[in-house]
Amino acid sequence: MTFLQATILAVIEGLTEFLPVSSTGHIIIGSSVMGIAHEEFTKVFTVCVQFGAILAVVALYWRRFFQSFRFYLKLFVAFLPAAVLGKILNSRIDLLLENVVVVAASLLIGGIVFLFIDRWFPGSEGEEDPSYASAFKIGLFQVIAMIPGVSRSAATIIGGLQQKLTRKGAAEFSFFLAVPTIFAAAVYKIFTFYEAGYRLDGGQWNLLLVGNLAAFVVAILAIKSFIALLNRHGFRLFGYYRIVVGLAILILHFTGFQLSIF
Repeated sequence: MTFLQATILAVIEGLTEFLPVSSTGHIIIGSSVMGIAHEEFTKVFTVCVQFGAILAVVALYWRRFFQSFRFYLKLFVAFLPAAVLGKILNSRIDLLLENVVVVAASLLIGGIVFLFIDRWFPGSEGEEDPSYASAFKIGLFQVIAMIPGVSRSAATIIGGLQQKLTRKGAAEFSFFLAVPTIFAAAVYKIFTFYEAGYRLDGGQWNLLLVGNLAAFVVAILAIKSFIALLNRHGFRLFGYYRIVVGLAILILHFTGFQLSIF
């Protein structure tokens, strides 16, 4: 992986982490186009570059993030399902991280679902903060996002709407939940990478540093615009986007088009 490739993937991450379009799915598509999806370091980078994006949440919402102990307990309760199942299913998830067909199918199916979400969950009225029970149920929705192409933010926002949160409340809790979830995933990914006998050299650490910095800056811009966009247009816009991208990737793949251009 070159610095240019790392920067491109980091920009993709920053733009898509908090949009309901699947950041991991887009990084897999991007790395496939660049011909590096199969590399072991790319899988580590795909997970670890998200750390820069979650720092953007802390920077933008620091007053709300550093608040009561009760708030952290809710995040922990919501984090638990993904933490447990993520460890159990880690090896299977790794196999999917270079499968662009799985990503495309997930984008397509999710896009179709998005066309109806606004009708099912108007989100105009509701609570701003979840209860402990609601937080746990939102955490169960997050588990679905372990499938590449299924957006973590979309799954948790929909989970929040299903638990009677407002769109703003559901989106913000999704942002907050990203912090422990992605941090734990990044630490665990590096640990398993080393446990398997691989080592990150100085150049790879530099790639992670540059990638996270780029993801941080771009994510701040994306977060600022997302809630307003969600309140104004709902999920339908994102649904059309996912359908177009998913169909395009499937058509290219099954017609024998070589996605790799490098």
